[in-house]
Amino acid sequence: MANETDNEVINNETEEQKEMVPKQDYDELDDRFKRILAEFENFKKRNGKERDGLYNSILSDVVEMILPVLDNLENAVKVETQDDEYKKGIELVLKQFQEVLASKGVEEIKAVGETFNPEFHEAVSSIQDESLGEKEIAQEYRKGYKIGSRVIRHSMVVVAN
Repeated sequence: MANETDNEVINNETEEQKEMVPKQDYDELDDRFKRILAEFENFKKRNGKERDGLYNSILSDVVEMILPVLDNLENAVKVETQDDEYKKGIELVLKQFQEVLASKGVEEIKAVGETFNPEFHEAVSSIQDESLGEKEIAQEYRKGYKIGSRVIRHSMVVVAN
């Protein structure tokens, strides 16, 4: 009878051990699963940020190449002409061009009357004018543009005082 009692104790211990091992395995697998899931979520976030950064970089490069066309359209609108319909056509094309750029998040950098900021403006000249404040932009030679906080092209400006 002692053998049967010993066998029962041994069997009970092995059953408890059997139950404990799968619980430990489950906990380890659960922990691994949660870590892998967290790594995957981080990967998706990183990948999304990289994709957005790449998109904005490519958009900036394309916009930078077509800004001279926008400058020429703006200059064409300023020219005096006898043909009012021709001038209206140029104005409409310019307006459409500006709307397309605005729809992609492209904004003009404000210059005249603003305080000079080297992050947005490029000083090409300076003047002394007591009617203007220190480092105030008096004139703009070329418009600057940005997408969000990224500068595509700096404004070329004349700075006072």
